[in-house]
Amino acid sequence: MATSKAKEKLGEIREKNSGFRKEFIEFINRGSVVDLAVGVAVGGAFTAIVNSLVNDIVMPIVSLIAGGVDFRDLRLVIPNFFGGDTEAVIAYGNFIQNVVEFLIIAWVIFMIIKAMNRINRKKDAKAAAKENKSKK
Repeated sequence: MATSKAKEKLGEIREKNSGFRKEFIEFINRGSVVDLAVGVAVGGAFTAIVNSLVNDIVMPIVSLIAGGVDFRDLRLVIPNFFGGDTEAVIAYGNFIQNVVEFLIIAWVIFMIIKAMNRINRKKDAKAAAKENKSKK
C-alpha cells in the first residue's frame, strides 16, 4: 500500500516537472530572452574594447593634460586616532578614474547610436524615394 502511494506521488511530481519544463522551454525560446542573451554577450565583448580605449588611449592623454597625474594614485590617508597601527585610505583618485571612464563609455555609446541612427535615416530616405518613384 505504501508503494502505491509513493508511485502516485512520483507520478504527480513528474507531471509538475513536465509542465515546469515546458514552461521553461517556452520562456527560453522567446525572442526577447535570446536577444537579451546576445546583448549581454556582445556587451561583454564591447566592454573590453571600451576599457582598452579608455585605459590605453584616452586616460594617458588626460593624464598628460593634467600634468602627468595618475588619478588612481590620488588618495587621502587618515591616521588612526585611536592608537592602532592601521590607517584609513580614501582613494578618491580611483573614484575620479571611474567617473571619467563612465563618461567616456557613455560618449562612445552615444556616438555609435548616433551613427547607427544616421545610417538608418539614410536607408529609410532611400526606401521612401524608391517607393515614391514606383508610385509614379
